[in-house]
Amino acid sequence: MNALDLRAPARAHAPAVHAPAELREAAVATWHARMINEYASSRVFVALAAELAALGMHDEAREVQGFAHEEQRHGVLCGAVVESLGGAARGELFEAPAYPRHADAPPRAALLRNVISICCMSETVAVALIGAERLEMPEGELRELLTGIWADEIGHARFGWTLLERLAPSLGDDERRAIRAYLPTAFGHLEAHELAHLPARGAPLGGESLGLCSGLDARVLLRETIDEVIAPRIQSLVG
Repeated sequence: MNALDLRAPARAHAPAVHAPAELREAAVATWHARMINEYASSRVFVALAAELAALGMHDEAREVQGFAHEEQRHGVLCGAVVESLGGAARGELFEAPAYPRHADAPPRAALLRNVISICCMSETVAVALIGAERLEMPEGELRELLTGIWADEIGHARFGWTLLERLAPSLGDDERRAIRAYLPTAFGHLEAHELAHLPARGAPLGGESLGLCSGLDARVLLRETIDEVIAPRIQSLVG
């Protein structure tokens, strides 16, 4: 575990948030968990940027390195909500899982496995879930904060789909087979991760205004996003 203390930068961005007493504890816990997850995800983009650079894709590497900074900023913004609600924007970062190297795949296929998993899958799901949450949130500073995060996630997802679309026509049969072979594992990891972070309950009364949305509805949206958006698009590109 690594200590994370975002109190000072978070307080500089603290939005005006008004929470009923009965929802405050749940709201603090929700935004605190988001703070940790958003900040921690920057490490994945740092590793992806290094992989891109190693393959000579330096412009793309610089763009993805920027995504890492955006994820850290998301952590600060989520911490700002924690501070506004009376919590403390500090905690412990979990140990980063090993970045997949995919030694069994050709280099471009190994890269695209990770691009698909990180950007086309995880970030696309984030766009769907945050977008739905934003629609249920009333106008105000909290919605503006969430909109900024959502816009960045759209950029991260778009990067992955654009890169996959660009490289797909030149993929050889061995590269396509390597990518397809990994998809069941990638989808399994995606679902396990998302379901572990979605509560198996509906939204508490008035919770939507604080980002406490229905975990049940989010699970349905997750399934629809995978089945109707992600899986068909990947199949159309890699077969």
